[in-house]
Amino acid sequence: MGDTKGITVKEITRKVLSGDDIFILDVRNTDKFDDWRIEGKSVKIINKPYPDLSDGVDEIMGKLPKGEPVYVICAKGVSAKKAAEQIREQGYDNTYYVEGGMEAWSEHLEPIKVGDLTGGGALYQFVRIGKGCLSYIVESDGEGAVIDTNRMIGQYEEFLNSKNIKLKHLIDTHLHADHISGARELSNKTGGEYHLPPKDAEEVSFAYTPLKDGDEIKVGQSIIKAIYSPGHTIGSTSLIIDEKYLLTGDILFIDSIGRPDLAGKAEDWVADLRQTLYSRYKELTDELVVLPAHYMGINEMNADGSVFEKLGILYEKNHGLNIDDEEEFRKTVSENLPPQPNSHHDIRQTNMGKMEPDLGKQREMEIGPNRCAVR
Repeated sequence: MGDTKGITVKEITRKVLSGDDIFILDVRNTDKFDDWRIEGKSVKIINKPYPDLSDGVDEIMGKLPKGEPVYVICAKGVSAKKAAEQIREQGYDNTYYVEGGMEAWSEHLEPIKVGDLTGGGALYQFVRIGKGCLSYIVESDGEGAVIDTNRMIGQYEEFLNSKNIKLKHLIDTHLHADHISGARELSNKTGGEYHLPPKDAEEVSFAYTPLKDGDEIKVGQSIIKAIYSPGHTIGSTSLIIDEKYLLTGDILFIDSIGRPDLAGKAEDWVADLRQTLYSRYKELTDELVVLPAHYMGINEMNADGSVFEKLGILYEKNHGLNIDDEEEFRKTVSENLPPQPNSHHDIRQTNMGKMEPDLGKQREMEIGPNRCAVR
């Protein structure tokens, strides 16, 4: 199998974001496939568990496109490599296995520039396409801040180093429940100051700088202003950058709004969520560009793969911002919600510093789609 061809998740990501027609054979077990898979506007994907192919691939050959590339994926790349070799032996030379499988897909971050900042700086959105997480780097005058950091800090370090940016600040908009934050680790490595909303940090076991309403954080010539916006968590805090961009954390998404139940306090936080969305944000200018910490589906992406929209447009089109009846709003955000994120309790405990799982356990805790939004 030495000549079996592989493709990286970065290459697959670029094909998905570019809208290329791609065909994927997913050889994981069907329950895993049904829960979470590669999606894209021009992605065609079929599922056939590898154990069903171990004795031969004849039964699926008629389902594969002739003359087009076939990309085979599994959990970690091992079964996919074997299946790809079997398919190539049937004359489909243009068959590739996805290196690292869905585990690697879950961990890839794709940086996309979303706009300019004061003094020639820039704002970059890091799209974690395999999980729907969005994080950000603010860059101005050679200084930087990372917002809502994922745990794969090496990818941020590589980006910062490539642009000679000195990391000064790390900010979490709230205590995350769907992914492990890399902010504390990156802070320890670089000396950057770690900011966290104090109402979300009452049980943490480490030092941090409180992120409070009205605080201003300077990055080069850019100003990041904190706006207390509870509802997803009691400490949720939004960020306004250079009076142009509104980073909403998990309070407001493009097609939905944040769920208030991930700490088990849905009934307590419904009123806070409504106050934030229907009063606090209403006081802001419609021209602010909303940049959330997650997206739910490929349909929320712009042509270049970025995820954003103006606040005024969201007040026109986002159903979660147009529920006039308070009781209907309460039911929408506290009943009939999608399943909670995998291992959300352990992820919260890890982000508090109360657990220190090894890398394998961290990966296991994060596998699967994000579920931070009200559908």
